[in-house]
Amino acid sequence: MKVVLFCGGLGTRLREYSGTLPKPMVSIGGRPIIRHLMKYYAHFGHTEFVLCLGYRGELIKQYFLEQEGRSGDVESLGAAQQVTWDGGDGEKWKITFADTGLDSNIGERLKSVQPYLGDAPAFLANYSDALSDLPLTEYLARFRQEDKIASLVCVSPSQSFHTVSISRDGLVDDIQTLAEAGLWINGGFFVFKREFFDYLKDGEELVREPFRRLIGLRQLAAYRYGGFWRCMDTFKDKQAFDDMEARGETPWQVWESSQGGRAGDA
Repeated sequence: MKVVLFCGGLGTRLREYSGTLPKPMVSIGGRPIIRHLMKYYAHFGHTEFVLCLGYRGELIKQYFLEQEGRSGDVESLGAAQQVTWDGGDGEKWKITFADTGLDSNIGERLKSVQPYLGDAPAFLANYSDALSDLPLTEYLARFRQEDKIASLVCVSPSQSFHTVSISRDGLVDDIQTLAEAGLWINGGFFVFKREFFDYLKDGEELVREPFRRLIGLRQLAAYRYGGFWRCMDTFKDKQAFDDMEARGETPWQVWESSQGGRAGDA
């Protein structure tokens, strides 16, 4: 399957870096998070990537086309460019760079790269700001079994907030951590059938109007995953990733082990 990576956001909550770098280029252990993510997908055999560029997209292109080595000529695909990239260590990937606009939302970015997805019946997509040891082969097997138009991975939030239940008289009935409350959030790992584009209209955000249409039709599946997942959303998250890397605790590097993590309850 081809993998669509959304790389165009401003990353305003990571201001320490996003003033000079697009969020996917913020590094963990000397390599940008997007390269960790691409190695994750490549480990499971998915080595064709479509990068939806926006804010400072030229830096992402420079990284792959000038800094880290490539093989083959850059091919023009209309408004996009494609290259077979060889970074060593078994990293031989086909990468399409598509400028999807500075102010586009994620739904618009996805719709703009539809011509580069070919004729495959399904494709993968990712927000490009989180890493996980999600067992991708198992996730895709579940997707095929359920035979829905779209699926997303749901994870337990890692933030330290508490939920508060309030009675009608204004008193607190209960207070719980997010995990204790049994809440699940969108983890940003998606798989779509090509027909998803029939439900995505011009200007719409990915998880709003089109997902609500699919929910109404019972065509959006959720894969609950209780293993490792962490998002690089703030400077604190960046520090946490760096600390894990320094300790050699890198569960997202499934290419270093025989398989990914375990599924949660479905």
